[in-house]
Amino acid sequence: MPPAVLDAFGAAAAESVPLEQLQAAASRRIASATGAEAGLVTAGAAAALTLGTAAILTGYDLRRMELLPHPDGSFPNEFVMAREQRNGYDHAVRAAGAALVEVGFHEIVANAGVRRAEVWEYEAAFSLRTAGLLYVFAPDSRPDLKTLVAAAHARGLPVLVDAAGELPPRANLKNIVASGADLAAFSGGKAIRGPQASGILCGRRDLIAAAAVQMLDMDDHFELWDPPPELIDKSKLPGMPRHGLGRGFKVAKEQIVALLKALELFTAGEYERQRVAQSKHLSEIAAALEGCAAHTSLIDRGEDEPPPVLEITVDEATLGRSALEVCRRLRRGSPPCYVGHGKLSEGKLVINPLHLNDARTTALAARLREELTC
Repeated sequence: MPPAVLDAFGAAAAESVPLEQLQAAASRRIASATGAEAGLVTAGAAAALTLGTAAILTGYDLRRMELLPHPDGSFPNEFVMAREQRNGYDHAVRAAGAALVEVGFHEIVANAGVRRAEVWEYEAAFSLRTAGLLYVFAPDSRPDLKTLVAAAHARGLPVLVDAAGELPPRANLKNIVASGADLAAFSGGKAIRGPQASGILCGRRDLIAAAAVQMLDMDDHFELWDPPPELIDKSKLPGMPRHGLGRGFKVAKEQIVALLKALELFTAGEYERQRVAQSKHLSEIAAALEGCAAHTSLIDRGEDEPPPVLEITVDEATLGRSALEVCRRLRRGSPPCYVGHGKLSEGKLVINPLHLNDARTTALAARLREELTC
C-alpha cells in the first residue's frame, strides 16, 4: 500500500463512526468512480461475489435472508453461466446458496472446435428457477457482456460480474457498469493497492442495500436504527434483519477509509508515475542474470495497463533444474522469495514489481542469480 493509503488507515484507526454511515460515504465515492448507483466496500472480491449473490437471491425479503445459504425451494436460486467461465472462485457464489447452471462448452481448450458460449444458450437455460447470471469478465470473454445483459434484462434477470483482477485499465471501472450489469465485483488490493482483504461491490442501489444489510451489524433497535437512505431504504424493511450471511465478511473502518484513498489514487492515475521506477528495478534484475542459465524479457504493455513484468525463461537443459524446482528453491531459501508461478508450465518465472524497492531488488536479484547459476 502506498504511504498515503497507510496514512489514511492510521487516521481512521483513531476515530469512531457508525459503519452504516461510513459505508454510505463510501458508496458515494464508489458511485462517482464507477458510474454505478451505489457501492459497498467488502472484505475482498470473493466476499463481494457472495454478498452480491445473496442480494440477488433475497432483495429486501427478510425471510429469504434468514434462510441463506440453504434456500427452501420457494424462490429461485439458480445462476446461469458459461461452462468455460467456471473457476474455483465461483465457490463464493455457491456459498450464498446459489446453484450454477452451465451453458456452452469449452471447445477451444478441448481442441474440438472454435466456438464460445453464445447468448441463445443462456436464453435456452432460463427457467422459473433462474435468479440471475454470473459473468466472469476478461478482455476476451464471450459472449459480449452488453449483449448478454440485454438478453437477461429482457427476462427480468440481473447480471453479476466477477471483475476481480480486471484493473487496469481504469476504464473497466466504468465500462462494466455502463454495460448495464446489475452488480460488479472488483478487488481492492491488486492494482488499486488498497488493503489486500478489501474489495468493491457496485451496481444497483437496491441490490447494494440488500448486500449491506446482510453484512452490517444488525444488533440494534429498529426504532433507533437510522441508516442513510442513500445506502439503505429503511421503509422497504418490515423490521431489523437478523445477522446475515455476510456478517463474517465485515469490514473495519480502517479498511474502508484506506480503500477509498487507494481508489482515489488509482482513478487519478497516480500509479502510472511509478512505471519508470518499476521498469528500472526489473531491468536491474535482468542485468544481474546475464551469464546465468536463463533468458529474460521485459514485458510492458504501456500506459494504463498492468505494471510491467519480467519473464525469466529457465534454461533447464543447461541448469539441470526445471522452472518449478527453481521456484520451490526460491521459496525455501533465505530470504524466501515468491515469484509469479502462472507460467511455470512454459518454463518461466514472472517478476511483478509492485513489491520491489531498491533493497528488495538487490536481494531478489542475488537470490535469482544463486538459483540460476550452473
